[in-house]
Amino acid sequence: MWYYLIAAVIIALDQFTKYLIVKYMELGESIPLIADVFHLTSHRNMGAAFGILQNRRWFFIAITAVVVIGIVISLIRLGKKQPRASLALSFVLGGAVGNFIDRAMSGQVVDFLDFTLIHFPIFNVADMAITIGVGILLLDVFLDGKKNR
Repeated sequence: MWYYLIAAVIIALDQFTKYLIVKYMELGESIPLIADVFHLTSHRNMGAAFGILQNRRWFFIAITAVVVIGIVISLIRLGKKQPRASLALSFVLGGAVGNFIDRAMSGQVVDFLDFTLIHFPIFNVADMAITIGVGILLLDVFLDGKKNR
């Protein structure tokens, strides 16, 4: 059950940070935290990662629902048998639900973490969680592959 708690914490943190951005920043406003390196920038994304597939709200809602169901089924099956994979899936679940809430409520995802130094796309806590989860999952596959040699 710990994986659902992790997902819930990620969802709460994601939604809280997005709430703060929407409440206290104008759309397009950018606050340098480290000048020319890292800013908080209020941005809305109506697509997927890197702004692809703009204005496909219902597509993303449907895909996310299927992914969330798949993750929950996987977590039930994996449980304590594969803790690293379960941890990874809990991060992906939290991130997916965090962005799902935005899409379902407003049709757009609030992004605000802006690495201006490298001109990386603006992202949010949910995006970080998904990326971390996928990274852990890849690590799990790699380590399991080495173990089985």
